[in-house]
Amino acid sequence: MSFSPMNFSKHWLIISIGLAIAVVSISAIAYIKKASVDTEALSHNPKAIPNKVIIDKVFVDKSARALQLLSNNEVIKSYRIALGDSPVGHKQQEGDQRTPVGIYNLDYRNENSIAYRSIHISYPNAADKAQAEALGINPGGDIMIHGQMNGFGHLAWINQKSDWTDGCIAVANDEMDEIMDTVALGIPIEIVE
Repeated sequence: MSFSPMNFSKHWLIISIGLAIAVVSISAIAYIKKASVDTEALSHNPKAIPNKVIIDKVFVDKSARALQLLSNNEVIKSYRIALGDSPVGHKQQEGDQRTPVGIYNLDYRNENSIAYRSIHISYPNAADKAQAEALGINPGGDIMIHGQMNGFGHLAWINQKSDWTDGCIAVANDEMDEIMDTVALGIPIEIVE
């Protein structure tokens, strides 16, 4: 067999493609492993919340993408959240893709929402309505804590890495189950930038 520059180029091309596929595969495997580790790290306490603990406040830090359940000012559990497509700033009007900032109450549950289970946040309050009226705009509403869009719960591991709601606060479905089981209606929710 004689040496040919054409054969060398073909072999080199095949070897290069093989190496590229190997690098991409290794990167994908590392990403998936990191995603599963990150998902485990999202919870402040990966164990179930004890029945005797009474959650008396929900705290949301928009910039940290975290929702915390508190009891007597102690963080009992933390969850990674996704927000709206334009998360910075206080919600001003319908369709602005923002989550409100301030202190509200959790006022009702919706088991039949377009997303997996939900708890409504009492936005807009009187001040929000007055500001919107002064500006001649609709303040919007239907701001919820909810799970993944119905039928897409299995994609939470990737959905929760970016903001995708219309201004709501999204968690994984199993986390929403835990929140629904431990959070009573009427408690305050404080949302900060």
